[in-house]
Amino acid sequence: MAHQHHHHGHGHGHGDGSDLAEILLLDAEVTAAHLAVFTGRIAELAGDTAVHRVVDLGSGTGTGAFALLRRFPGAVVTAVDTDEGMLRHLTESAARHGVADRIRPVHADADAGWPETGEADLVWASSSMHHMNDPDRVLADVHATLRPGGLLAMIEMESMPRFLPDDIGIGASGLEARCHALADAAKAEHLPHMGSDWPARLRAAGFTVLDSRDLVVDLAPPLPAPAVRYAVATLKRFRAGLAERLPAEDRETLDTLLAKDEHVLRHLPGLSVHSTRSAWIAARS
Repeated sequence: MAHQHHHHGHGHGHGDGSDLAEILLLDAEVTAAHLAVFTGRIAELAGDTAVHRVVDLGSGTGTGAFALLRRFPGAVVTAVDTDEGMLRHLTESAARHGVADRIRPVHADADAGWPETGEADLVWASSSMHHMNDPDRVLADVHATLRPGGLLAMIEMESMPRFLPDDIGIGASGLEARCHALADAAKAEHLPHMGSDWPARLRAAGFTVLDSRDLVVDLAPPLPAPAVRYAVATLKRFRAGLAERLPAEDRETLDTLLAKDEHVLRHLPGLSVHSTRSAWIAARS
């Protein structure tokens, strides 16, 4: 539900597309129940007007697209992304699941101009809007793309998930808090729209906010296997992205956690998953 999006990986560390794709797929497993509730609310607000034409802005591996195809059996999704590798991954997954005819991949950058999507009943934007250079212009484009009464469903996760107990027993306490502080400083520089007042921006673009909520993922130990893999993959990417900024002691601690097939991290007492995403459903006024 998060990370799968326009300009993948900006501010989230370095690494190739395969490790990000793994994180996105694991994130989808960990957040599946929350996503089902949210798409159910979209269906309630859509009312008797069927959702047939969906635009997924920053589609990534297709977490949102597939959830919406399940929720709206008559829908076709135009999946827009800047990353051709992610679009290939999405179309291959669609073929495996027998829904290739319901996915239309579009390689485009919404910052450079709105792609040819046609009119939409619903636009889905999960962790993509804060990557835009001019989100107000993109929101105006979304408004123009939606039919009258059409819906925009938007999710923003303002920081990386947290996994580690404060005292992990093999290094200085507060390791993850320090990592997040460094990552937040980098995001403030490179992603200035992260943490924006999105309801105000939605209203300024002509939307009426119908639903506002927090989607809270809070998994206590012992974690199920997909959540453990999610923690491992995310912290590995986090470590790579902070390589030049971390003090030596913290680098060594992370390296210990991630050494030898991540054995220490996988068996760390207190390993958990905590993340909060803000979500809105807004209608074209």
